[in-house]
Amino acid sequence: MPSANIEEILQRLHSMQAELEAEIDRLLSEKRALFQYSLERGRVHFEQGMRALQRRQRIGLWQYLRQARLGHVLSAPVVYSVFLPFALLDLSVTLYQQICFRIYRIPLVRRADYIIIDRHHLAYLNAIEKFNCFYCSYGNGLIEYMREITARTEQYWCPIKHAQRTPDPHRLVEKFADYGDAEVYHERLKALRKEISEWERKNTHITR
Repeated sequence: MPSANIEEILQRLHSMQAELEAEIDRLLSEKRALFQYSLERGRVHFEQGMRALQRRQRIGLWQYLRQARLGHVLSAPVVYSVFLPFALLDLSVTLYQQICFRIYRIPLVRRADYIIIDRHHLAYLNAIEKFNCFYCSYGNGLIEYMREITARTEQYWCPIKHAQRTPDPHRLVEKFADYGDAEVYHERLKALRKEISEWERKNTHITR
């Protein structure tokens, strides 16, 4: 159970995070106006003049390949070979949550909130650059998606902090029982299971 001091710090952090998100939204609105694009239901729309300007700044495929470093070319098959494991992980964790989360009454993680594919709309990228951007967007988004699924799973099954703190723990871990606190563990487990099942009932939006 977090101490009163940690609870206070966490509340301040949540408040600051909300302020940060509001400021980021404001800056994004300014950037959209500057670079002349809009978002409609997640789809990007550039103004025609901006798209033409972007096309003029695109590096052609042949020039791009001629300028490529040898190490980049030779390492490309190794980089792309990870796509199949990514796809299998994606399928596995999606099936897992679709089956198990429904049984445990854990709200499903919305995949589209984490895997954002939109860089292919940038006309200043050539086909290779667009594919690379797709690959990076998919890989990083998939890890975020998986992390949220495993975080909710951990809260349901094993909400205990580690004896040694990891460099970047997920957002739910601060509510977990302290390592070694046997008296609190089972009570905390019941409370956290109840809490996670009520997310959906209360229609609470779970942010990253």
